[in-house]
Amino acid sequence: MGHLLALLRSSYLRHRGAYASFSEAVAAVRPGALVGYDNDEVVMHSFEYMSEFKLEDYPVLFWLNRLAPAANVILDAGGHLGTKYRAFGPYLELNAKVNWIIYDLPAIVRVGRQYVDEGKLRGPTFIDDLSHAPVPDVLLASGLLQYLDVPFDVFLKKLPALPRHLLLNKVQTREGPTVVTLENFGCAEIPYQIRNRTEFLATLGKLGYDVIDEWSIPSLSRTIQTHPHLGRSASCGYYARLRAI
Repeated sequence: MGHLLALLRSSYLRHRGAYASFSEAVAAVRPGALVGYDNDEVVMHSFEYMSEFKLEDYPVLFWLNRLAPAANVILDAGGHLGTKYRAFGPYLELNAKVNWIIYDLPAIVRVGRQYVDEGKLRGPTFIDDLSHAPVPDVLLASGLLQYLDVPFDVFLKKLPALPRHLLLNKVQTREGPTVVTLENFGCAEIPYQIRNRTEFLATLGKLGYDVIDEWSIPSLSRTIQTHPHLGRSASCGYYARLRAI
């Protein structure tokens, strides 16, 4: 009975569990729940909310408006159904030649392409394989990194070349060891990574990036309800530029 009550209570928690890897977190998904974003039932989760322009978007918009005029390709990694493209649309000045490409999981890309075919979204193109991406001038990743199931440097090296500019937003970090928890989406649980901040910044440096700007988003810090002793995460954003060779 105690185990059953604990299981029922866990289905109402925003975040639960603390694991050393994505694979451990996936193995701990509650029985009957879907795993991850790559499911048709999860694609529309919070879509309208994510498409709204929010306070934490201002630093990204600030830098995008400075980088976009010289950009040929903006790769919106984890861009969902064009949520940031929609949110930034009224405020972002894109030149006519810019190619805005959204990379995401197959279930999301299928719906995105359907939206384009039906005329519900004009402008972006969708891919679910990074080998199909041209060399991006700007890589935008807003809210991607906590769901990314490979190390960030491995992800970037799947591209034909490293992007000159990185705009990373809503990156969850902490001072202790990296932790993967499970985020509750109702019908699904999503592995959710909170990175060690020092290690993450060191990774950017080893790749050849200098962090030009950094900001914090206190409203998006997170506590794992089942492990409050781990403390609150810090949600951060970064603009990083590749050093000239």
